[in-house]
Amino acid sequence: MRVLLKLSGEALAGDKKFGFDDSVVMEVARQIKTLAEEGIEVGVVVGGGNFWRGRTNLNIDRSKTDQIGMLATVMNSIYVSESVRSLGLLTSVLTPFEVGTFTKTFSKDRANKYFAHKLVVFFAGGTGHPYFSTDTGAVLRAVEIEADMILLAKAVDGVYDSDPKTNKAAKRYDEISIGEVIENKLQVVDLAASILAMENKMPMRVFALGKEGSIVKAAKAEKGAFDGTEITV
Repeated sequence: MRVLLKLSGEALAGDKKFGFDDSVVMEVARQIKTLAEEGIEVGVVVGGGNFWRGRTNLNIDRSKTDQIGMLATVMNSIYVSESVRSLGLLTSVLTPFEVGTFTKTFSKDRANKYFAHKLVVFFAGGTGHPYFSTDTGAVLRAVEIEADMILLAKAVDGVYDSDPKTNKAAKRYDEISIGEVIENKLQVVDLAASILAMENKMPMRVFALGKEGSIVKAAKAEKGAFDGTEITV
């Protein structure tokens, strides 16, 4: 079994809201180790929002703000990768562009070779192009490496019919199709990522990162047997 874990950069900051919360990152690392020890191959994509939200800056060219965001994801991936390595696992960080000696350049063959050697593989730098989010990058890499599913760790515990932060009556879906997500304009991932997932029949499980053991439960649960939302294809 092979999964692609998508983590938001904001989640890594925890209550600090910026940078890294070591307790959060190490808990993520421990859960990745649990999956790896049970024979599950893990790829990871990390957002950059704990350092940079480029689209809110109107004074810089959009292409440049996106490039800064890509570099933020590289920093995050190296940090989480090293946290995983501190627990005794092997890792590698792959990027779609050269980052000196800090990372290796992404290719499907290289990723598969690393998986075969039991490495946890981090896919940093998004797609390598501006105007594409890390959500789209995560779905793209999941499709390329032929993952069985995407594990989408978020601040909320699934997909709702409206924003649960502003609507106390918001209803959580236990299961919903990616087509319904697109039709109802539910903001799970951005539209480009949703369409890419639908076209390539890539299922997702959406859950709250903050709940105990949530990554392991989402990866190992039978369909419909975890605390979150199953997005079907």
